[in-house]
Amino acid sequence: MSEYIPVLMMLLLAAGTAAGILVATTLIGPKKEFADKMEPFECGEHPIVSPKLRFSVKFYLVAIFFVIFDIEAVFLYPWAVIFKDLGIFGFVEMMIFIIILAIGLIYVWRRGALEWQ
Repeated sequence: MSEYIPVLMMLLLAAGTAAGILVATTLIGPKKEFADKMEPFECGEHPIVSPKLRFSVKFYLVAIFFVIFDIEAVFLYPWAVIFKDLGIFGFVEMMIFIIILAIGLIYVWRRGALEWQ
């Protein structure tokens, strides 16, 4: 059980730091409130358009494509590191993975999901 003492100490230190920061900002932080600051927008700037305006679905599609290809990069890096150890089997498996993603990209490109008009 003694090997868990450093982990417990680290958890207590992290919780204490988080609690300390919350208390410190509450006690010594600025408390001025004014109309521009209370608007739901960044930096107290006046919004150009209404924040209730609906986004186009294409915005979300591009975000999903970004996440998908970001995950692809996450899988490609470890594969590249151990490429020699995997041999031809690892190469073929990764090419199948990349081809599936490329087919998906070509499909959405042809469907016009990447157009902003």
